[in-house]
Amino acid sequence: MTGKNSFLAFIAAALLVLSPVSSATASPTLRTMFKPLLADPLEPQIAIMPRLNDDYLRLDIGTSADLYRNDRDSFAFGIDFGTYSLLQRGDNFKFPVDTIDYLFGINFTWKEKLAAGGIPFDELSARLRITHISAHFEDGHYDEEADEWIDEEDSPFGIPFTYSREFVNLVLALSSEHSRVYLGYQYLYHTIPDEINRHAFQAGVEIETPGNTYLAADFKLLPEWNDEKERTDGFRGTWNLQAGWRLKVLGMENVRLAYNYFNGMSRHGMYFYDDESYSSLGVIVDL
Repeated sequence: MTGKNSFLAFIAAALLVLSPVSSATASPTLRTMFKPLLADPLEPQIAIMPRLNDDYLRLDIGTSADLYRNDRDSFAFGIDFGTYSLLQRGDNFKFPVDTIDYLFGINFTWKEKLAAGGIPFDELSARLRITHISAHFEDGHYDEEADEWIDEEDSPFGIPFTYSREFVNLVLALSSEHSRVYLGYQYLYHTIPDEINRHAFQAGVEIETPGNTYLAADFKLLPEWNDEKERTDGFRGTWNLQAGWRLKVLGMENVRLAYNYFNGMSRHGMYFYDDESYSSLGVIVDL
């Protein structure tokens, strides 16, 4: 399916859901039935996360919204929009943009209460996403004095190159009042460049800790690029570990101060072939 056809399918599905539905909630809400994964770098969110070991910062602007829920609150349909920007930290409060990833898509959520039993969880939930993402270098990646792209020789595709993906992502989660564990699988049904393994795998855990704090870990097995073979060859484990504090004591219930440690394949499409390791500390806003 081409990017244009994916977009048309998304619009058609959104219009269908926004049409009148009997005995159901059809008003949009940002309080999604499936709570966003805290440590997944590709969740739509609002975040400013300066890196601690170099002069870059991450700026995320996005959100998810449920457009429809049934009366039992067991099924929902929604949309996702997000941008993920990598900015340089310059002098005089300047932040040249190196690269931006754009994401949009639709999602379907299902959840069910579990009977008391031998497991420490009381809810089973699932989220299916159909998503498009593309990435682009911006003017912050261009050296005007040298009249050339920065590190152009390091890219296996030249600069600029086209990066576009459409994928299906499924996450299954077990939740309790203070914790959640999840497993995920992702299948690329269209990708440019096309020498990419179509499969990726995910697992994670989230734990609420005292004083409105939490710990979260997201682990992915992502296809690893091989320069010699000019394609992905095998998988690389990719971690994002997050420790956070919800600022409820300051009257900011939806704001988190968060520390991230990232290690693995870059989250930015223009660097998908790169291995990265860095820490960041910043603020995340939950709409």
